[in-house]
Amino acid sequence: MDLLESCPLFLLTSIVLAVLLQLGSGIPHVAGSEHGRNETDRLGLLAFKAEITSDPFGSLNSWNQSLHFCQWTGVTCGRRHQRVIVLNLDDRKLAGPISPHVGNLSFLRKLKLGNNSLSHEIPQEIGRLKRLQILLLHQNSFTGEIPANISGCLDLTAINFSRNSLGGKIPVELGSLSKLKYLLIDTNNLTGSVPPTLGNLSSLIIFVAEINNISGSIPDVLGGLTNLEGLGLGQNRLVGTIPLSIFNLSSLRSFNMIWNQLQGSLPSSLGNTLPNLEEFSIGRNLFTGCIPDSLSNASKLVRLEMGSNKFTGKIPSLEKLYDLLQLSLPNNYLGVGEAGDLDFLSSLTNATYLSYMDVRTNNLGGMLTESIGNLSSYLSELLLADNKISGIIPPSMRKLVNLQRILLFSNQFTGNIPIDLWNLQKLNIVSIRDNRLFGNIPSSLENLTLLYALYLDENNFHGSIPPSLGKCHRLESLSFGINNLSGTIPQELATLSSLLFMNLSQNQLSGSVPLEVGNLKNLEALDLSENMLSGQIPSTLGSCVKLTFLYMEGNLFWGSLPSSLRDLRGFEVIDLSRNRFSGKIPDYFEGFVFLRKLNLSFNDFEGAVPERGLFKVATGVSMEGNDKLCGGIPELQLHSCNSEGLRRNRFTFSLKVIVATIVGLLGLILVLFFLYLYWFKKTKKASSFRVFGNSFMKLSYQSLLKATDGFSQDNLLGIGGFGSVYKGILDQGDRVVAVKVLNLQFRGASKSFIAECNALKSIRHRNLVKVLTACSSVDCNGNDFKALVYEFMVNGSLEKWLHPNENENEVSEDSRSLSFLERLNIAIDVACALDYLHHYGPEPIVHCDLKPGNILLDDELTGHVGDFGIARFLPTVTYESGNQSSSIGVKGSIGYAAPEYGMGSEVSTSGDVYSYGILLLEMFTGKRPTDHMFSDSLNLHNFAKMAFSEQVASIADSTLFQQKKIIYSSRPYKTH
Repeated sequence: MDLLESCPLFLLTSIVLAVLLQLGSGIPHVAGSEHGRNETDRLGLLAFKAEITSDPFGSLNSWNQSLHFCQWTGVTCGRRHQRVIVLNLDDRKLAGPISPHVGNLSFLRKLKLGNNSLSHEIPQEIGRLKRLQILLLHQNSFTGEIPANISGCLDLTAINFSRNSLGGKIPVELGSLSKLKYLLIDTNNLTGSVPPTLGNLSSLIIFVAEINNISGSIPDVLGGLTNLEGLGLGQNRLVGTIPLSIFNLSSLRSFNMIWNQLQGSLPSSLGNTLPNLEEFSIGRNLFTGCIPDSLSNASKLVRLEMGSNKFTGKIPSLEKLYDLLQLSLPNNYLGVGEAGDLDFLSSLTNATYLSYMDVRTNNLGGMLTESIGNLSSYLSELLLADNKISGIIPPSMRKLVNLQRILLFSNQFTGNIPIDLWNLQKLNIVSIRDNRLFGNIPSSLENLTLLYALYLDENNFHGSIPPSLGKCHRLESLSFGINNLSGTIPQELATLSSLLFMNLSQNQLSGSVPLEVGNLKNLEALDLSENMLSGQIPSTLGSCVKLTFLYMEGNLFWGSLPSSLRDLRGFEVIDLSRNRFSGKIPDYFEGFVFLRKLNLSFNDFEGAVPERGLFKVATGVSMEGNDKLCGGIPELQLHSCNSEGLRRNRFTFSLKVIVATIVGLLGLILVLFFLYLYWFKKTKKASSFRVFGNSFMKLSYQSLLKATDGFSQDNLLGIGGFGSVYKGILDQGDRVVAVKVLNLQFRGASKSFIAECNALKSIRHRNLVKVLTACSSVDCNGNDFKALVYEFMVNGSLEKWLHPNENENEVSEDSRSLSFLERLNIAIDVACALDYLHHYGPEPIVHCDLKPGNILLDDELTGHVGDFGIARFLPTVTYESGNQSSSIGVKGSIGYAAPEYGMGSEVSTSGDVYSYGILLLEMFTGKRPTDHMFSDSLNLHNFAKMAFSEQVASIADSTLFQQKKIIYSSRPYKTH
């Protein structure tokens, strides 16, 4: 979360605090005599004390018989009647409920119990306090609803219920509190809408209801609150537009609507009608249009936050915003990608106290000029990343002596990084990755003693890595990948115990890994791939006890793997492929319970492959290119270790006789077996299971019934056109599968079963769903039963990732969406599968039903094409001959099927290509071809065509623009 979003009550807090402090100043205390004691008040206070379960500061110790209750801590009485008029126990860490007897303090004017640990519901009896003016219960643990009957306290001027766990709706009865000036109910669990009755609060100055679950639209009547200075409804679920009447509230100082679903454009006169505005926060909404030029006339602005919307056009001049401290406009469509887009920077030189500027992820073009050095010397964060800014990085940036964070990544900067930039000693995050910079990495980096993240990857830097980096003792993330760096890895770099992430991949580094690497005690990810490094893996690497991701592929490493690695049991990914490692595969890999990917391919390993742990699932390990390996699970397709030993032994005469005898007996057995099959076919109807041959496991109806827990609804993965798919567990829990059970009552289900068997029995490709076997039997009622058993895909279908909100219980709200690169990789996977089906299989096959629901994803998000229920062989023949029929019947799904199929045309590979094109558009726009927005002549294809190529970003899936990450995550994702 950005700095600005971490303090959403920035200005409202200062406004409210000043007023409430004034309101809360105690009335002079006068000790009363025993003669004037009011027994009702005393008993009410004692009842309050009795409910308190924790008083760590002893604040209520004075509440005893030895003192008059008017002298008790936190109690103030009136002069005339010796009745309690103020109960102030703020900041005492009291715990427990509020006693209902507090309602007996009938003269009470101020009840201040904020910043404690009080709990349970707010007692309804507070509504009996007719003289109550101030009610402050903020920052406690109250639950339940806001009592509606506090509307009976007609003298109330301030209510603060913020930072509790209150639920329910905002009571409409609050609209009767005509004297109310301050209403703070933020940071609760309130639901419902903003009641229009609040428009009756003509005295209201501050209304804050941020961080709740309030929905609906903003009532227009709020625009009639002419005294309103602060309006905060951010981080709710509001929809619709902001009423124009609110933009005419000239008294408004703070306006916070961030993180809702509001839309519309801003009025062009905004800066003129809101001259007193100090905070304007509308980020993370759906606003469109241009930023009004008049905004500069709101000269008192301190904070301007409009990020994550859909604003377009140029950023206007902000020359009159002298008091501006924070400017946040990221994740919009600002700029046109040309010179002049950055002119607004010159106008900001008047903002002499500017400390934060964020214009990331826009369309800003042009070059940074030397005028950027004239920005405020207080500037601590300069975020210009992910734009189209070109030219050199201006040397004048050295004047910004308080800079702590510089984000310039994903632009088009060229030239060297100014040497003086490395003299800004307060820098802690620098990301200039993905540009066109060149030159050496200077040794003056040693000056950045506060640096903890440095990203210079994806540029053209050359030379060696400066050893002086070893003096940056706080460095946590270092990324120099994809450059032209040479030389060795400095041993000084391997002494930085603070490092969590180090990426030196895709350079020209040579030499060995320093022995000092064992000092990296906190290292979680190490990427040295695609270099020219050599030598053995140092045994000291075993001291990096937090190491989770290790990438060393594409180097010249040799020797056996050190035994010290057995201590690194937190590994998730290890890639040692394309090196010269030798020896046996260590058995300690079997005990790495978190390891999900182990790539040892194209080395010189030998001996038996382990069969436990990760090695039980072929998808988790890669062993290709190691000719001396043997054994392992059958899916690895390695030769038997025993047969390998036989080949090495010299055949003796006795052994030859034994082998000949065994072969002869086997031949006789085979002849008898085929005779038996011939007789059996005559006497029993052939099962459709025969299409798979003998290489597949044989499963009965009972075994599938047990594997799926009786085809339980809890194991139901989905329902298709001809049946249902269930999750099953075979072999005493060792193997997870997907079982497709055909509903034979559907017309065409039997033909679909045969079609899919015929298609899958003869095709093998890494991007096709792997069929394990088929079952053609009878169920417990004697009815025909047909099922197909597939390899289980843990990440489900592509459809459930593209449209998670439409699939309840499939992808949780906190699940990450597919990134651009992940979608591209899946698209390539599907293309490879289609290419194989059309051109390289035993016979050309047309899938006929390509759509996201038929694309399944494994644990590495690799795409697999499935569901061949209506697939066609080319040339088409009849079902009776064992292949599929002509194109008569269903030929795909609505929206994905080729248009010519609707006119009776024969199926063809071109039809699959059309479906693939629709699939691509859906993957990158996030819209189905059957979306309700597509009607008449507008379809998904035309929708994309009209936006090409100038407005492609406007139709792309919005989640693609929310996945830029700057600071290294402890769970990095690597795609090859």
